[in-house]
Amino acid sequence: MELRQVRSFLTVVEEGHVGRAADRLHITQPSLSRQVAALERAVGVPLFDRSRRALALTAAGEVFAAGARDLVRRADDLVSAAGQAHRGELGVLRIGFVQSATFEALPTMVRVFSAAWPSVRVEVTAMTTLRQLAALTDDAIDVGLLRPPVQAPDLELRTLSHDPLMVALPGGHRLARRRRLSLADLADEPFVLYGRESGPTVHDTIIGFCRDAGFSPRIVQEAVDVQTIVALVAADLGVSLLIAPTPHTDETAVVYRPLADDLPRWEMALAWSRQNRSPVLARLLETVA
Repeated sequence: MELRQVRSFLTVVEEGHVGRAADRLHITQPSLSRQVAALERAVGVPLFDRSRRALALTAAGEVFAAGARDLVRRADDLVSAAGQAHRGELGVLRIGFVQSATFEALPTMVRVFSAAWPSVRVEVTAMTTLRQLAALTDDAIDVGLLRPPVQAPDLELRTLSHDPLMVALPGGHRLARRRRLSLADLADEPFVLYGRESGPTVHDTIIGFCRDAGFSPRIVQEAVDVQTIVALVAADLGVSLLIAPTPHTDETAVVYRPLADDLPRWEMALAWSRQNRSPVLARLLETVA
């Protein structure tokens, strides 16, 4: 049984006349009759009652016609879905992201992409930059929001922003009254920082900045994510240094202040593997260009 035969059969049913159906299909009447006969042989039962002068379906033909309409509709949907998938308009986009992408880069990118391609399902996973590099190489994710520098010659990177380091202070802290701080102002403060296992590059770089400013930070608490760090700062356990953009908070709990020190900014980049031929990834790269 061929789908072409099923379509021809339904056209005959809709027209109620073989001649009119043939004209609609732009084929000859004998050719259409042969298609219907071939379909009946494939099904194994007559679909039309030929004992009457008017064209009529048999009981089997009535049942077959109902199912045939659904079959053709599903076939059309399948063809449409295949085309959408080929064009990157349907499928799954897997995104890895560092914690500091949570408050601007990730939501902005997903919002814009999903508005443009609502049929693509977006899956997001929080990952350190190092984990993203492995996941991109292993095809576990399609794209990553990460913090360079990275040593990954098989990856393409596109810079999205350059973000400053900010001081996070308890709302009632004596330094909160100042609009701008230097790292040296924090020399005697207890610190809440990322644990090194959560992000060695961020951890080591912040420690290095502090040492360049003349002190080693006194770390009293470590955390695995920025939300926890902010909560611990709000609890007055210490101050912290966070990459902007920072979480929105009530300034009675936590305030953020820029640094006066001339420090390099942190690059946020979009990364993907050159080997990834996903049409959905191509759509993302077009959308966020």
